[in-house]
Amino acid sequence: MDEKKEPTLLQQRKKELFFAPTNGYDRLAPGEEEDIQAYCAGYKTFLDEGKTERECVDYAIGLAEAAGFRPLVRGEKLRPGDKVYRNNRGKSLLLAVIGQESLNQGAVIGAAHIDSPRLDLKQNPLYEEKEMAYCKTHYYGGIKKYQWTTIPLALHGVVVRRDGTVVPVRIGEAPGDPQFTVGDLLPHLAGDQAKKTMGSIVSAEQLNLFVGSRPFGTEEGSDRVKLAMLEILQEKYGMVEEDFLSAELMAVPAAKAVDIGLDRSVIGAYGQDDRVCAYACLQALLELEEAPRLTGVCVLADKEEIGSLGVTGMQSAAFDIFMSDLCDSQGAALKACYENAFCLSADVTAAYDPNFAEAYEVRNSAFLNYGVCLSKYTGARGKSGASDASAEVVGKVRRIFEENQVIWQLAELGKTDQGGGGTVACYMANRNIDTIDAGVPVLSMHAPFETTAKLDCYMTYKAMKALYTH
Repeated sequence: MDEKKEPTLLQQRKKELFFAPTNGYDRLAPGEEEDIQAYCAGYKTFLDEGKTERECVDYAIGLAEAAGFRPLVRGEKLRPGDKVYRNNRGKSLLLAVIGQESLNQGAVIGAAHIDSPRLDLKQNPLYEEKEMAYCKTHYYGGIKKYQWTTIPLALHGVVVRRDGTVVPVRIGEAPGDPQFTVGDLLPHLAGDQAKKTMGSIVSAEQLNLFVGSRPFGTEEGSDRVKLAMLEILQEKYGMVEEDFLSAELMAVPAAKAVDIGLDRSVIGAYGQDDRVCAYACLQALLELEEAPRLTGVCVLADKEEIGSLGVTGMQSAAFDIFMSDLCDSQGAALKACYENAFCLSADVTAAYDPNFAEAYEVRNSAFLNYGVCLSKYTGARGKSGASDASAEVVGKVRRIFEENQVIWQLAELGKTDQGGGGTVACYMANRNIDTIDAGVPVLSMHAPFETTAKLDCYMTYKAMKALYTH
């Protein structure tokens, strides 16, 4: 039997000095594979139940109340261990577990967004053309428009009727439900279409949702198919065409979250940007059994895909008011809280895709199964729109992750001049809160069907829990 050779000086020094990340499955602790599967089962349910921000909020509140959370009452005195939340207009959610130390000492904040790219119905959407009924749409967020054709779509949202009644709509998800689609041109007639650039293959005004073709009755007249569609909507939801004016209806992919690959190591679903990080932040906070040292806060924000504007976006004062109310409950100063707070801007990043290697800088890319990905900065090209975390912030998070056996990596979104993207990090940093981006690497980001590695999903949850409890 050969004796084991001692490493050479070269090998030893390389091991001591080189940084060589390895696949996360080579670094899992005993029992963690089972934990990954259990966590991801709950995550897939969250995806299926929350395909819009409204549905995410409703589902998250159900989980929170089951874990002992209650609505925050302004002016009440809060004690360590209290669990409170605030529902912001049904489209964003803020939750907190009060810590042992005063809020003057800061808070640990996990901020993610629950809106995703989709097709919103316009305010006057329904029309008939050549005895086919369609709804006009306005795409929401950054999409490749051609990806939204010829796939099954479901219709979600709310209608506020003339009398003020709010009616929820969810068509295309239950067994036996009808579904919808946006058409495309057959290849036999697509000679001219094939000459167009990717961005113009399908125009925004061609993203028309097909909703029906059977005419109303047998009497001669115009718009009989449109009338038949309104008849169905009136019977099911009590609405008339004018009620579209005060409705929020959106077409989203009808597919359920599924396991991908022979080994089931990847999840495929709509809306993983950024519900994969939202669920991680939420679940980590819900599982806090004791009062953490610092108050833990989870922000599930709306409108990130279109600039974080509006009353439910991260730029809204709703977050400041929630934090101010928490501080008032202890006689703490909001400005002191912000000065000492830390925020993990939990948002996805681009996973390296060998099929499109030319878009990535491989030495600084995120990889599937290498864990939660820290991003010191996001933005575009010359870091435009980035908050750019300091070395001290990166070092602090790195230490916490290492102490808690969190498998992690650090990467950029892609090649410097290839493009870029933003997160809510800059809006948190603007409040004088130390902030860094971190999240799950995603393949096919912003497509109707995105993919993430289960290991990375779990490690993002584990990372958030480590931060809440450090």
